[in-house]
Amino acid sequence: MEQKILCEVNNCSYWGKGNKCTADAIYVVSHTGETAENSRETDCKTFKPHDL
Repeated sequence: MEQKILCEVNNCSYWGKGNKCTADAIYVVSHTGETAENSRETDCKTFKPHDL
């Protein structure tokens, strides 16, 4: 089954054409503990910047 995770962070090593995340798995965390009220309270810990 093809993974369909979209991401607009084009300086991430896992960013691909069409804003597709190419990571095998992603890890998303909440800033506020175990729950989040909205997307601003979350982070993708899989993010890895491109080598400059």
